[in-house]
Amino acid sequence: MLRTVIPVAVVLAILPEDAWAKDTQFWNLTANTITSLRLSPAGQNQWGREQTDNDRDHTVDHDERLKITDAPGGVYDVKFTDKSGRTCVVQSVQVKQGAIFTVEEKDLKGCGK
Repeated sequence: MLRTVIPVAVVLAILPEDAWAKDTQFWNLTANTITSLRLSPAGQNQWGREQTDNDRDHTVDHDERLKITDAPGGVYDVKFTDKSGRTCVVQSVQVKQGAIFTVEEKDLKGCGK
């Protein structure tokens, strides 16, 4: 048994940390399907890449999760457009690397069409 444990320990020791890290995910708890989602460091209005490109159909349905890339942990403003045409910015959302963050319908104040 020791012969099996040592090689596994060696492999785990040499793998980069992100090789076994969980994906950061957005969980859509709004009422509508999201068609565009971008993140900006809080208060900076510097919107990053289109995150819906990470999904096969480029949308995030209600109660669906979306893998987030190119966004290290931090506080972000989340800007999205949904299928109804509503565009919203939710400010100061805490995003932790390898964790799930949500936007809920109750978080949406002042969204316009």
